[in-house]
Amino acid sequence: MSSAAHSSHETSPDLLLELAGITKKFGPLIANDAIDLKVHKGEIVALLGENGAGKTTLMNILFGHYVADEGQVTVANRDGGISALEPGAPQAALDAGIGMVHQHFTLAENLSGLDNIVLGTEPIFRLKRDRTKARAKLDQLMSGSGLNVDLDQPVHKLTVGEKQRVEILKALYRDARLLVLDEPTAVLTPQEADSLFATLRQLAATGLSVIIIAHKLAEVLAVSHRIAVLRGGKKVGEMQTSDADHRSIAEMMVGREVPASRRTERAPGAPVLHLSGVTIDRGDDRRSLHGVSLTAHEGEILGIAGVSGNGQAALAQLIAGLSKPDHGSVEIFGDVITRFDAHTFAQNGIARIPEDRHHDGMVGSMTVAENIAIEDVRSKEYQKFGFLDFAAIRKRAEHAIKDYDVRCPGPDAQARLLSGGNIQKLILARVLEKSPKLILANQPSRGLDVGAQSEVHRRLLEARENGAAVILISEDLDELLTISDQICVIHAGHVSSAIATAAIDRSELGLMMAGQSKIDAQHAATIPTADQGETR
Repeated sequence: MSSAAHSSHETSPDLLLELAGITKKFGPLIANDAIDLKVHKGEIVALLGENGAGKTTLMNILFGHYVADEGQVTVANRDGGISALEPGAPQAALDAGIGMVHQHFTLAENLSGLDNIVLGTEPIFRLKRDRTKARAKLDQLMSGSGLNVDLDQPVHKLTVGEKQRVEILKALYRDARLLVLDEPTAVLTPQEADSLFATLRQLAATGLSVIIIAHKLAEVLAVSHRIAVLRGGKKVGEMQTSDADHRSIAEMMVGREVPASRRTERAPGAPVLHLSGVTIDRGDDRRSLHGVSLTAHEGEILGIAGVSGNGQAALAQLIAGLSKPDHGSVEIFGDVITRFDAHTFAQNGIARIPEDRHHDGMVGSMTVAENIAIEDVRSKEYQKFGFLDFAAIRKRAEHAIKDYDVRCPGPDAQARLLSGGNIQKLILARVLEKSPKLILANQPSRGLDVGAQSEVHRRLLEARENGAAVILISEDLDELLTISDQICVIHAGHVSSAIATAAIDRSELGLMMAGQSKIDAQHAATIPTADQGETR
């Protein structure tokens, strides 16, 4: 879209939405500070910013979940003219044609796609659903948007990409004129992401407006028309996507140049962890593994690529000692492990960065200092005459806060007050300061801004250079291809052979993640260990 189309006055006939002077405070914290944002008809706007920049708060005000302390939201009426959106009224936002697709889908898995879409749109006291009328409208929507999906299938049988289409159709069925997408590609393969972008461009061409909240800059550059950036609760700038690049966006987001992560070639060392024919049968692929064999070496990052829900959780629990295999063996430094518990694995030098940092990574009601020390309270470092040495705990926390740039009021602040990026830095400090022999990094940069991602990658590469083995479980192919030495693909509980990162591209990885392609024998990398050759 031309810049002229985007610089129109608020009375322009193509203006759909305007947020003017939006301010929201939570006690002394200013989450949104006099933010202005306009969205025009047929425009795709990317809303970017660091973790804690105020993006979610702004969208919650738009949808009526929060009420702004100052400012106003106005929306173009369907029949012409502009009116203020009633604050604190989600139904008013829906009636105005504003639809939201959350990163974590809100679908009833036991119902069909059709039932999920129609649910809540018909009178409660109607005795019979008019499925014919609903299906006719949806057929028209699918043919016009390219969002094709089998509406009669139960949602639990649909792929992740198909579930997302159901979510978008659910909004379009309610005659949405503005679609807000929160991290829309977080659980998609590259092919599904490309298909989504094509659909969004097609919908925008018909007049639908889109706001995308995202962290993947390559995708922002591929699909958006305009970019708005928040930092510290303020809108610090806008730019036409055609005038933007990775560097300019990243610098606007974090206020400084963001160094690129660079992996240097090095020969791997001895095996640290070896899984041989491991099977965990839990009744479904999300919680099961089938004959998995892999090896993690010293000084190597082994990436595990896959679409969410294909057995990553089971693999992570096994490596952390939280789950025991039904069949197969697990070796740490050549010794077969027979006792599976987190403490035993931690004593063997295995540390983890958990997938859910809020639920599994920290205790929100405890202080930053207590969270950093929580896994080591039995150590002599924090014991004094049989009691906890809180002075030592606090001293370590002060060092970690400074060294890892954990932005918080201090070591005595409650951990729940930290942003997602700072919680991740807290976990990194706890994990890496112990110089572990193996690090399980499960989705370490999910939902983090470009600055926080860069810091996570730098720390993992530094641990690799110091000789640690790293198992990186991630759904972000850019992350995997940037810092992994080798990559395995997990699909439906099966794990492929490891491939040297230089020997595979995004397209092939995407097909493997979708279960549509397997590794040829020629791709399997043969890399000698420090002691002997080993084919993986």
